[in-house]
Amino acid sequence: MIASALGAAFLGILQGLTEFLPVSSSGHLVLFQQFLEITGDTVLFDLVLHVGTLLPVLYFYREQVAVLVRDPLQGQGPFMERDGVRLWGLLVAASVPTAIIGLTFEDTFDALFANPAALTITFAITGTLMLATRFAPAPSRRLTLPLAIVLGIVQGMAITPGISRSGSTIAAALFLGIDREQAARFSFLMSVPAITGAVLKKGLDADLAAFDPVALVVGFSTALVTGYLALVLLVELVKRGGLHWFAIWCYGAAILAGYFAMM
Repeated sequence: MIASALGAAFLGILQGLTEFLPVSSSGHLVLFQQFLEITGDTVLFDLVLHVGTLLPVLYFYREQVAVLVRDPLQGQGPFMERDGVRLWGLLVAASVPTAIIGLTFEDTFDALFANPAALTITFAITGTLMLATRFAPAPSRRLTLPLAIVLGIVQGMAITPGISRSGSTIAAALFLGIDREQAARFSFLMSVPAITGAVLKKGLDADLAAFDPVALVVGFSTALVTGYLALVLLVELVKRGGLHWFAIWCYGAAILAGYFAMM
């Protein structure tokens, strides 16, 4: 039980940090989950970790979430010109390609890349992408439906273990000329339907009979707290143009994955 709780705490911290920091949560879980003892159903445990990292986004961007809820019903002005309605349109435009790619190719990508040898490549790709953000152009565009669709495609491709969802979508937004604060905000609001969809999909496969309350509570709590702290940190770093520093982490993870592969 102690080993299970410690393993749950470690994976919860790992999920909370890497879900938001641009270093790939799925890649890190592939690297370390095989070495840790977690009792109960691992699908259910993964589901709980995802919920633990969903709540920080809803809280951190609670003002935008309130606008999404309020504007379609009580907003002022023409319906299609309300901020909340426009944001709904952007999120739907981004979520459709993400869902199509995820539902169509998730098993394929997991099978191809869920091993340390392949993670060496995908972590290095993420690191290079983070490093390239140093050379992103100055902000020049407002987020539009076509750009939201592009970001949704990028988010869908980030189901590949070792490719960071937050890193790739924020980087893509910066390369498209969207300002840093909006790039971070939209990236994380995009994650809400993506994470919710993953939770619902995993919920269908979860074995509720294999229920380890200690592991679930510990994993959820650590993912929740570390996820919020990581979200605050990343948003601040994006505003300051410091996304490229995470290239060091990603290249280190690539080296570690290569070491595990040789073992």
